[in-house]
Amino acid sequence: MKMKNVSGYKAGPKGFLFSSVEAAIKKLGRKDITLIYSEKEATMSGVFTTNKVKAAPVRIDMNRILSGRGQAIIANSGNANACSGKQGLKDAREMAKLVAKELKLSQGSVYVCSTGVIGMPMPMDRVRAKIPELVAGLGQGTLSDAAVAIMTTDTFPKIVSRNVKAGGRQGTVTGICKGAGMICPNLATMLCFLMTDLAVERRALAGALKWAVENSFNRITVDGDMSTNDTVLLMANGLAGNEMIRRGSASFAAFSSALSSVAEELSSLIVKDGEGASKFITIVVRNAKSRKDATEAAFAIARSTLVKTAIYGNDANWGRIMAALGYSGVSINEGKTDIYFDKVKVASNGISTGRDKEATTILKQKEIKIVVDLHVGSASSKILTCDLTEEYVRINAEYRT
Repeated sequence: MKMKNVSGYKAGPKGFLFSSVEAAIKKLGRKDITLIYSEKEATMSGVFTTNKVKAAPVRIDMNRILSGRGQAIIANSGNANACSGKQGLKDAREMAKLVAKELKLSQGSVYVCSTGVIGMPMPMDRVRAKIPELVAGLGQGTLSDAAVAIMTTDTFPKIVSRNVKAGGRQGTVTGICKGAGMICPNLATMLCFLMTDLAVERRALAGALKWAVENSFNRITVDGDMSTNDTVLLMANGLAGNEMIRRGSASFAAFSSALSSVAEELSSLIVKDGEGASKFITIVVRNAKSRKDATEAAFAIARSTLVKTAIYGNDANWGRIMAALGYSGVSINEGKTDIYFDKVKVASNGISTGRDKEATTILKQKEIKIVVDLHVGSASSKILTCDLTEEYVRINAEYRT
């Protein structure tokens, strides 16, 4: 199931430069710091983890994003700079300050993101020494280099790009992200950097991002664990030369659609790269009383260890799905509920159809769709997840070694 090539990658938006260097933050042999720079100050919006334990960079960025402006992002892998106390905040600020000094920018226009091991001090001696090289290399690195530098347990870089005509000009929306484990909504465990060369008014940018995240990164789960570092940052530098995109316009609808498409594909790549995963699972709950009910029911199934291990073992044990629905807290009627593995109906009105053998054949595929029809309303929701394997245990047992 692992993918070797980036998805939907085209030429990136105008005016963004990239650089990546090796600082040996966790180990030798790979570039682990990246810099994204907009040649023009950009309008910015962001969404961050809802975990009450927030990494130092998240706390800093949540404050800086209030300005709605920014021009650079420095991100590192290997160390989360989380649970690192006052020193962690000091280190995160210094990383941004050093970049700002080299680029002759205000400190507030530089955002900092980290991902990796929690509770370890940032090796600032190595980071500090590499920032001049990082800035000097702007324009020599590529979007792919940046996507690789932020990876942790990811097995491939994640890049998605869409062209869109908006505001009278052709623009591009591009995103990179990392994420494979500790994936749980609000947000999924990840860093995601989205860029566009379109000019977008600040409120419109924030609205489009909120919608895109809600229907992508907040609709996936790998293991049900929420990170301390989740961050999505969106930069719009306006270098496409379009008329300003504002909420309610046709251009806004086109931009929002392109942004959502990028976010949705990036979120699916995260699930496909789930730690140790062998199967990509789409769960659809339909005809629920409300969309909230449909979503919560789908998440109950997606988070169930018993469901995920059954699918890994090619066991069409639909009873585990029914049990998850029962404890999900949503309004259901067991006697009306139908369950399908792809198009094979395994339960009708809460009773077995005797088609488990056919369903087992379906479960041997790499991509599986589970559909639950509650027959109590008209709302639906879709959640993406993956199976749970021995490899997931091994990866996380050895994460700090």
